[in-house]
Amino acid sequence: MKNMEFDYIIVGAGSAGCILADRLTESGEHSVLLLEAGGADDSFWFKIPVGFTKTYYNPEFNWMYYSEPEAQLNNRSLYCPRGKVQGGSGSINAMIYVRGQPHDFDDWARAGNAGWGFRDVLPYFRRLESHWAGDTEYHGANGKISISSMKDGAHPICGTFLEGARQAGYPVTGDINGADCEGATIYDLNARNGQRSSSSFEYLHPVLGRKNLRVERNVSVSRVLFEGKRATGVMASRNGESLRFGAKREVILSAGAVDSPKLMQLSGLGDAALLAKHGIPVVHALPAVGKNLQDHLCVSFYFRATVKTLNDELGSLIGKARAAMRYLTARKGPLSMSVNQSGGFFKGDEEETEPNLQLYFNPLSYRIPKSSKAQLEPEPYSGFLLCFNPCRPTSRGSVEIASARVEDAAKISINALTTPKDLREAVQGSKLVRKIMSSPALRGITAEEISPGPDVNSDADMLDYFRDQSGSIYHLCGSCAMGPDARTAVVDERLRVHGVEGLRIVDASIFPNITSGNLNAPTMMVAEKGADMVLEDAGMVVEAVSRQAALV
Repeated sequence: MKNMEFDYIIVGAGSAGCILADRLTESGEHSVLLLEAGGADDSFWFKIPVGFTKTYYNPEFNWMYYSEPEAQLNNRSLYCPRGKVQGGSGSINAMIYVRGQPHDFDDWARAGNAGWGFRDVLPYFRRLESHWAGDTEYHGANGKISISSMKDGAHPICGTFLEGARQAGYPVTGDINGADCEGATIYDLNARNGQRSSSSFEYLHPVLGRKNLRVERNVSVSRVLFEGKRATGVMASRNGESLRFGAKREVILSAGAVDSPKLMQLSGLGDAALLAKHGIPVVHALPAVGKNLQDHLCVSFYFRATVKTLNDELGSLIGKARAAMRYLTARKGPLSMSVNQSGGFFKGDEEETEPNLQLYFNPLSYRIPKSSKAQLEPEPYSGFLLCFNPCRPTSRGSVEIASARVEDAAKISINALTTPKDLREAVQGSKLVRKIMSSPALRGITAEEISPGPDVNSDADMLDYFRDQSGSIYHLCGSCAMGPDARTAVVDERLRVHGVEGLRIVDASIFPNITSGNLNAPTMMVAEKGADMVLEDAGMVVEAVSRQAALV
């Protein structure tokens, strides 16, 4: 059994872990071990934006988790893909860059987490960005993650969507991550010259040669080791070989909203009754481990168009070949962008104080076959999609180990639609879609609503459609929530696990509440801020981030 020792061990080379590995080694004073259960992100498909279709149902790069049957969703098990590769889910997502709304983070602070309000986290967003707008009050120009706009390349019918939203009485914003986050927009993309700009590519790849950084891939961590209540390392394995790694300073879990709580429970940290059920000795009872799970549920409305859409460009072999050639020669065209090109934040009705629904307008109507050889297959007509998800669901689920074996996937219970607010917003969203689609601009390009279709009109029908057709939009978070009370939270405001020493969690599992939009951007922000905290607690002087922030 191999046994090696480092100052810091990071478990998980995902969106957060890659940033931590760079930041904690840049001074040269600390040795860091980064452990990843998947392999390297060296395939062409990790670079190209539409490459997510190749990894969507591919067990080589995707854990392909499913939830437990959801009682309020007709007992369906929802697909919950998670990245099984360097870069984690940031290597297989659709690359939409959305921070969330300011009040999302202000609510983190109001929950007792000092230093996590919007004014506090904005400097960390700015630090990680190299933004198309340059160095402004809301954006940074010198960060490692390249943020590009799809405004110039988006399909023309995205402009029709913006006009339709305006005609329906909603604002249009030029920067959903800026001063005016409400309204219809063309989304930003974390991309550089038409290629994915992930934390793996931008933070980790350039520093793989550092002598104080060691990256071990295809390593499965089975538990955190403790001496008393201090984390001292991890047990792991690779190809049947047992591995033991020691941590002189800290073990940092960055395995994500499913596998960080799972590893905590396997290590004896969690609900005492659950641990006893699986014969795991209790190191420290923490009842909130695995609780507070949140996700965004999305449902799609399919439309047949009277104008050409991306279905027409990508629906034939010749069309796909032309798009591929344009991408390969100029890094332009539909393959250089996400299929989720426009959308925005909207209020479901006049009583809402903040936008509570997010829309995605796709100039393509498609499905992805459940195959490791999947390709993006447009519907066989000129078509487009309009999807919605409630921004801040109040239903809470859980992540629980299925056994004491690390090989067994955890039980994921999203527990969707179990609050009156979530039920109401499922109907609100459907009505919002119909309202915007009834605008003159969008009526002018629509032949018919294919699904759910004209027979779905009543509130009850709309709710039934949501129950039957909605799915996870893969924004799992909150399962090791940050907060001051160890009875209801797992980590404190400095991301240290309550009740033990030498153990931190830095990933989306620490979100006290889900953010309004896509989760990759706030997860990277948490990693940048978390890295400062680790270094500060080690006595290091960290570079001060600008305190320039928006007045909100």
